[in-house]
Amino acid sequence: MWMRGTIFLWSVLLLFVCGSANGKTRAVTATNHDGQTYQYKETRALVTLVNDAADRVRANGESAFDQFRVAGSRWRHGETYIFVLDRDGNMLVHPDPALEGKNVLDLEDINGKPIVRGIIDAATMVPGKPEGWYHYEWLVPGGILPRWKSTYSRLVTAPSGKSYIVAAGMYNDRMERSFVVDMVKGAVAEIQKNGEAAFPLFHDPKGPFRAKDAYIFVIDRNGVDLVNPGFPNLEGRNILNVKDTQGKQLIREMFSVVESKSSGWVDYMWPKPGESVSTEKSTYVSKARMGDSWVMVGCGVYLANAPKAAQVGRKMTAPELMALVREGAAVLEKEGENAFPEFRKKGSKWFGDDTYFVVWTMDGKRVFHAADPSLEGQDASVAKDSLGRPYGKMFLEVAASPSGEGWVHYMYPEPGGIFPTWKSTFVKRVTFPSGKQYIVASGIYNMQMDKAFIVDVVNRAADLVAAQGEEAFGQLRDKTGPFRFMDTYVFVNSPDGTELVNPGQPSLEGKNLMELKDVKGKELVREYIATATKDGSGWVEYYWYKPGDNTPVPKLTYVRKVQSGEKTYIVGSGVYMGE
Repeated sequence: MWMRGTIFLWSVLLLFVCGSANGKTRAVTATNHDGQTYQYKETRALVTLVNDAADRVRANGESAFDQFRVAGSRWRHGETYIFVLDRDGNMLVHPDPALEGKNVLDLEDINGKPIVRGIIDAATMVPGKPEGWYHYEWLVPGGILPRWKSTYSRLVTAPSGKSYIVAAGMYNDRMERSFVVDMVKGAVAEIQKNGEAAFPLFHDPKGPFRAKDAYIFVIDRNGVDLVNPGFPNLEGRNILNVKDTQGKQLIREMFSVVESKSSGWVDYMWPKPGESVSTEKSTYVSKARMGDSWVMVGCGVYLANAPKAAQVGRKMTAPELMALVREGAAVLEKEGENAFPEFRKKGSKWFGDDTYFVVWTMDGKRVFHAADPSLEGQDASVAKDSLGRPYGKMFLEVAASPSGEGWVHYMYPEPGGIFPTWKSTFVKRVTFPSGKQYIVASGIYNMQMDKAFIVDVVNRAADLVAAQGEEAFGQLRDKTGPFRFMDTYVFVNSPDGTELVNPGQPSLEGKNLMELKDVKGKELVREYIATATKDGSGWVEYYWYKPGDNTPVPKLTYVRKVQSGEKTYIVGSGVYMGE
């Protein structure tokens, strides 16, 4: 029985957009207004359902609404249903009759992204484009985790002359090429209407131009990066000659496409965050008029099952790099600055293709940089990466810690490159023969996630919680801090199963998860609390969702029991093993 009354408005709207994955919807070919086909049958079925419902409204007007309300019909079957809005955000058709007539224009997702406004805008904002997609995160009905949802909406005019938005949606973390085209066309329309005033909209994480790891970029006709939410440090720089990991001049190829065809696709190889091997990335680019000139607008996405490059050579593992840095530290303790010439030899054990040593003073001054001697003498203590992460401060904190060593993860360009990529650096405090202390470090670009990273970050978080108790929680949540990198984050539970800190899934905080089970029925919280309580620390494996993903993968989690005053905490972090 559907819940009644205004008091249930927010909980019922959890059902607002649902998937058509029951397998009973006919999987016919569906296209958008540009004639593009969709890759996945679930998407095609959903688009067909919405298009057919819009045709009913166009032909029969408001009388079609009663058809959409019939439970068990094609329009409302299982988790799949049609809903109808007017342009003011009034709900006209919905499985809960109590919602009909309510204005839901201000409904937002867990990140504050406007849902209903976005759904309406998708079908109304671009002239000649009476349909579109909108993507946001929301809780699964009856579940506790937010997932990505994709909603397809169409603007339709009934015989009465009134306009309506007919829509349906699905939980979906797979980006279709058509979704990317949709975002780019919307961005082009904004630029052609508002010029540079549209740029802040592309940066807005709550806006319609950010979905999962997809974002809009804008490059002027000379190759200068004007908008790049993914790598804001590149804005204002000329990136015309940037190459992918296989040597393709991807920006020049994008310009070739827009100059010859006005719009199109360019595929190139680029590592996903946290992966050491490049994956094919597809980017849709289009021209946009801006004043008396034009700019190139694009959006790139890693498509499901995209091909990966073959591993070229063997990358050093995290334990191997730790051993190398410790060995280098031992040499520096004996020879001090006299070891620098040997460390500078390209091709030696100390200086590989993209692995090299740096030495800092304990206050952050670079005294040695094998790959770029021009940086020597500079103060790096306040250095930040492209995400605003203060990696200079992190280096100093690790070196000053009781252990004097640990990992720092940040975004940094490879030698000779300008696009920052994830770099994992092992940092160690060392004492030279002079008695003066220094910091020695070496890192690897695009290093695969490793258990050593997890143990390191949990131990540091545990020490912080032991010293500060709940005062440490804000630091654990900080997106630019050392406890969050790639898709890794630290969580904290109380021994009774209450989630106290979870930066990856903040909606879980404050909830008791002791009875939570993974997709295979394992009581994961009960098991890792028992492991930490009995053994003090340990590993637990279960299936879990990466932040923003809808498909669970194996996750290996390391937990530690921590005492802070009279309170006991369980501190943990995990590595996803399903790539």
